[in-house]
Amino acid sequence: MNENLLHFLWKLKLFSVNNLKSTNGEIIHIISNGIHNLNTGPDFLNAKIEIENQVWGGNIEIHINSSDWYKHNHETDKNYDAVILHVVWEHDVEIFRENNAKIATLELKNYISKEVLISYNQLFSKNKKWINCENEIQSIDSFIFDNWLERLYFERLEQKSTIILEILAANKNNWEATLFMLLAKSFGLKINGDAFLNFANTFDFSIVRKVSNNVEQLEALFFGQAGLLSNENESVYFEKLKKEYEYLKIKFKLTPILGRQVQFFRLRPNNFPTIRLSQLAFLYNKYQNLFSKIIEIESLELFYSLFEVSTLPFWETHFTFEKESKKSTKKLTKSFIDLILINTIIPLKFVHLKSLGKSDYSSFLNILENIKPEKNSIISKYNDLKIKSPNAFKTQALLQLKNEYCSKQLCLQCAIGKTILNKF
Repeated sequence: MNENLLHFLWKLKLFSVNNLKSTNGEIIHIISNGIHNLNTGPDFLNAKIEIENQVWGGNIEIHINSSDWYKHNHETDKNYDAVILHVVWEHDVEIFRENNAKIATLELKNYISKEVLISYNQLFSKNKKWINCENEIQSIDSFIFDNWLERLYFERLEQKSTIILEILAANKNNWEATLFMLLAKSFGLKINGDAFLNFANTFDFSIVRKVSNNVEQLEALFFGQAGLLSNENESVYFEKLKKEYEYLKIKFKLTPILGRQVQFFRLRPNNFPTIRLSQLAFLYNKYQNLFSKIIEIESLELFYSLFEVSTLPFWETHFTFEKESKKSTKKLTKSFIDLILINTIIPLKFVHLKSLGKSDYSSFLNILENIKPEKNSIISKYNDLKIKSPNAFKTQALLQLKNEYCSKQLCLQCAIGKTILNKF
């Protein structure tokens, strides 16, 4: 037996509530089972219970065994003085308050159906499964499933909002500067995301504005601050950027990140930091007020048009300073723009709308629903379970489901797990 299951059963009253009796034979009627307390103290607060025709208002404490009350030293804890009912799976000892008053105890095991316990054991069976409900998830009503996914997506947005709000506060509510730092992180992807964010944090965004009319200076600024111009190199273009950077370094009193934090290892050439930083420089050379444009746009195609940027000519025949490659225009691909929209632009729009007190998110939800579904191992596993994803909205929600609920075994806090257990 699991205490979390007892909390779940009590919260949803998934037991026979008729003819309830305490371990001393007192008749019990549940008027209100209380509010689930996720902090320290009794498990359910402000409950109302009738015991032998007397109504009590107070708290409920739940344990597997009655003796757990003493194991947890509740008898000496003032927080538990207002407990009016002790709900347990197994009653093995009488419970008393500090003043020796006996606390009524309800032994729950006699009031729960075998079907609920069988369903619970099946859900949490130790057989190797990718997710606990993989045998039942296809049977969940689409209305319940879709509503839960919508909640999960907004839960995911709230989590992503945390870093945005931190950066916004550090930038003294400068949205343009915040966008720049978030885009830098996005352009770095998983491998270089933190390094790119660090480089963007080494200078004030006002410097980007001051040099944005000169794309070569902008590239020199980005490469220099990211530590890509610290070594010696025979490339003529490298020397040109380094010279430009040394001028900017003195003019703006710049301090680059120490050493080379960016990585090339395990990256496809198109994702090399040299290419991504050049594209970022090209973007900020093209647009002076990028944040205001992003806030105005409400269609996917217009975003594809906005991010239609490439690199400076040198990078058309290079991926690094050292080696020449076959000529190719290195534009941002639609799949890369999709990642920027999913991970940066839409969360930023969400935070901005909330800051204005607005709650109509239909504009960015429409964009998300038009973005192709993401491809990764988690989404592939859901596909194997016949949970199909028509767009990025659903893949984002499914990622939240797997990472925050399935992997953490939080089935009792998940609408799917609750539905499976509640059907009895």
